[in-house]
Amino acid sequence: MTQTAESPSTTLRSRMRGDVVDETDLAYDEARKVWNAGIDGRPLVIARCLDETDVQAAVRFATEERLEIAVRGGAHAMSGTSVVDGGIVIDLGSMNQVRVDPDARHAVVAGGALLGDVDAATQAHGLAVPAGLVSHTGVGGLTLGGGMGWLSRLGGLTIDNLVSARVVTADGAAQVASPTENPDLFWAIRGGGGNFGVVTEFEFALLEVGPMIHFGLLFWSVDQGPAMLRHVRGVIDGLPDDVNVMIGGLNAPPAPFVPEEHQLAPGYAAIVVGTGSPEHHAETCSALKEGVAPLFEFATPMPYVELQKMLDEANAWGSYAYDKGCYVEELSDDVIDVVTEHFPQKTSPLSLVLFYRLDGAYSRVAEDETAFGGGRSPRFGVFMIGVCPVSEMLPVEREWVRSMADALRPSAADDGLYVNGMTDFDARSSVEMAYGPEKYTRLVEIKSKYDPDNVFRRNANIPPTPR
Repeated sequence: MTQTAESPSTTLRSRMRGDVVDETDLAYDEARKVWNAGIDGRPLVIARCLDETDVQAAVRFATEERLEIAVRGGAHAMSGTSVVDGGIVIDLGSMNQVRVDPDARHAVVAGGALLGDVDAATQAHGLAVPAGLVSHTGVGGLTLGGGMGWLSRLGGLTIDNLVSARVVTADGAAQVASPTENPDLFWAIRGGGGNFGVVTEFEFALLEVGPMIHFGLLFWSVDQGPAMLRHVRGVIDGLPDDVNVMIGGLNAPPAPFVPEEHQLAPGYAAIVVGTGSPEHHAETCSALKEGVAPLFEFATPMPYVELQKMLDEANAWGSYAYDKGCYVEELSDDVIDVVTEHFPQKTSPLSLVLFYRLDGAYSRVAEDETAFGGGRSPRFGVFMIGVCPVSEMLPVEREWVRSMADALRPSAADDGLYVNGMTDFDARSSVEMAYGPEKYTRLVEIKSKYDPDNVFRRNANIPPTPR
């Protein structure tokens, strides 16, 4: 770091409208916290940006001082990439504005907005953008990696609905990325993660969804798992476009609609979300239970905004977490055998394994249209997530996640990995595997153009070509 007459914090404060926090401030310990309590980074400074000009100032300051940059939106990355030891955190949390044009069905979303901010603004008009499942997730990190959730079958990934973006690149310039302006950058940020700059604004096309949807939950015991999963896979293969089914191994919630004897019990669930015809939703729920009778079931109309908050409490801040993911093309007997053998071995009641169904609109996007890490043929995204209330439980749960991931590897699709489901990406080979050789080569070329010195490297990093 270059020597200056002033402290780094003083210098940066003179260039920004937003607050600059360092370890001398009472707000420091709170400001450096991230969602995953297992991460305890101590940055030199935290730049709480108010607008794009602040972001530009923070990026230029970081390059002058040779500080490693962490970009913070929702701070949800399990890997801890939104905080850094001894570097600078560019905190976008105050940049959370959402503007909706209901006639054009577009939304302009500031880079630090959370999913809940977007849902509240868009659902006021009966509109939505496909996104994740937890409302306190940041829009930025989710989008740059791809973005999948309840609406993936109906509307594709979050990046499939991105119209344009504003990006502050490594030189501190603000660039527009769209199909007509810097189209190479637009391609790269749709799946390439935070490698290319700080996105200060997203423009999304919106779908007509809600404000009410149809919700159903069916729950089976651990012993019923093998038979239930073999039956459910046939139902999922024939879903109408306006219904999505997410299946997983988890503990039943301690909710009023769950019979007391089953609350917190481990088992297998099918969560059914219908965004259109109530008949389609009811028919799907009926078909799911025809093979093996569930222990209990629950169905009700629900506001879409409440669906988006349903998993918030189970994913509350302060958890200790670790995850791995892969794609599988089908719920084969081998996949089912792995899941039903490993799921009961978890020790934390918060840990779970989820299967996201990816087909429909997801599969109508060409393989090379975006930089997304994963093929577009119909498949399941598998998320194995260890979540613990205390740190002492995490080592065992981490091994549980790794063991299941290793056992699924022979059944995993060989055309990529979802970077938002990667906690470990230190090795270049794993990142290259996520994108595949052709996309990775193209991403390296674009990285070399927009960030030749690898300023934005605290991510699933794509190093530029050495100069």
